[in-house]
Amino acid sequence: MDTTPENGGHSSGLSPKGMMLAALAGCSGLDVIMILDKMKVTLADFRIDTYGELTEEHPKYYHTVLVEYHFYGEDLPKDKIKKAVVLSIEKYCGVMEMFRRFATVNTSIHYHNQEYALDT
Repeated sequence: MDTTPENGGHSSGLSPKGMMLAALAGCSGLDVIMILDKMKVTLADFRIDTYGELTEEHPKYYHTVLVEYHFYGEDLPKDKIKKAVVLSIEKYCGVMEMFRRFATVNTSIHYHNQEYALDT
C-alpha cells in the first residue's frame, strides 16, 4: 500500500481506496470462477476492471463504481456466464453488498471471442 509523491509516498502500491476496488474485483471474480467451474464452463481468460468516482468533498469516498466483467474464449455460453455474474452480484459477494451501502454500483458483461493463432 502506498500513496502518491505529492502525499509523501512513492506510488509503489495501491492506495487504500484502490485496494477497496481490488477487493471488490477479487470477491466477485472468485465467486464467478467457482460458479463457472461448477457449471463446467471453460474460459480462455477472464478479467474484471473496476472504476470509481470519488466525491469532491472530504472525506472523499466512492459515490459511483463501475465493474466490468470480461470473458475470453470461443463459443462462450453467455447464459451460464450471465447467471454466474448475477449470482455473484446479487447473492454471494459481500464486498459488492458493502459498496452498495454507500455507492451506486453499475456492472457490465463483455464477451470476447478468442482466436488462437498457431505458431509456425
